[in-house]
Amino acid sequence: MKTRQVAEFFGNKKKLAEALGIKPSAVTMWGDTIPVSRQYQIEVLSKGKFKASPTLAA
Repeated sequence: MKTRQVAEFFGNKKKLAEALGIKPSAVTMWGDTIPVSRQYQIEVLSKGKFKASPTLAA
């Protein structure tokens, strides 16, 4: 799951962070790929538009 694509879905990184209840700086620290633990949250929040992929999350 790519940070840029998910941030665009939510509007921007700040809005993504707000949806997850974290600080925007935490989102920035992810780099290109979202951590697996957050991927599952995003899968739920996006109602399945984004699917967690633990094997691809490095």
